[in-house]
Amino acid sequence: MIPDWMKEVDMGPCKCSAVYHGKKGFVGKTIDGIFGFLEDAFVSESYSKRSGLLQSLDPRAKLVSILAVVFATSLVQDLKLLIFVYALTLLFAYLSKIDVGFFIKRVWLFIPIFAGIIAFPMIFNIFIPGDPLIQVAYLGAGAHLGPFGLPDSIYITRQGVVAAVIFTMRVATCVSAVVLLFITTPQQVLFKSLRTVGVPKIYVLTLEMAYRYIFLLMDLVREMYVAKKARTIKAGGIFEEQRWVGGRMGYTLIRSLDMSEKVHMAMVSRGFSGDVKILHEFKMHNRDYVAGTMAISLSMALVLISHDIVRI
Repeated sequence: MIPDWMKEVDMGPCKCSAVYHGKKGFVGKTIDGIFGFLEDAFVSESYSKRSGLLQSLDPRAKLVSILAVVFATSLVQDLKLLIFVYALTLLFAYLSKIDVGFFIKRVWLFIPIFAGIIAFPMIFNIFIPGDPLIQVAYLGAGAHLGPFGLPDSIYITRQGVVAAVIFTMRVATCVSAVVLLFITTPQQVLFKSLRTVGVPKIYVLTLEMAYRYIFLLMDLVREMYVAKKARTIKAGGIFEEQRWVGGRMGYTLIRSLDMSEKVHMAMVSRGFSGDVKILHEFKMHNRDYVAGTMAISLSMALVLISHDIVRI
């Protein structure tokens, strides 16, 4: 005999349900986000195997060059120079056989969220006084916000808008250069090249292990969610879904601790002595020296021109 509750048809979602008919709850959206991260990571790894301009350079020369450009860009105050450097990153992405649309989306997807939050207050005269563009509010004389005095009027200033645009463009340029480094260099080779700039071995090893096993833990989360969906007939309420997520988080933590112990013992039994060896051997060529010299020269020129030491 089939129980009556199995004969019932769920015609619509419960008002407190976390999983909707035709829509995904917060758990499903989180899993989709994990899949998206995995897909982007694998796509980025495929770019590093292409025969492009940056892929042909020695990882050490590429790392030092991009770090020099990032350092110089962080000191540049001229918007035109920032646009020039950003255009160079797009050019190098194209020459490295990277889809420019994918590259732009990967950078600008996060910049409006993080840099925009920081740069938005800069446009108001409360933080950067200047020439008014748009009046936002009139507070009158003697306005205060707690112990802080406020101006009579709050408005958007021209100097504040310029400062916000320069800040956002500087962040976009630096992030674009770093993304170029990550996309065009295999991860294990990149971690090995970090040792050449003096990064301690323990930090490099921690980054390498975290990057490698985060994909395994994400696959574990996906399997748990698929198993739950396969055994679910009727969606539960929001609190039941949250309780399940909390329990799986604790289980994942226990699994990760157990896995770390087993992996460490397996590494020690195979001769691990604190340093990871890879088969890739670094070898500098003439083009690597030329690329490093050009990058450092460009970085110095950007700083000198931005601070009016050299005029063009």
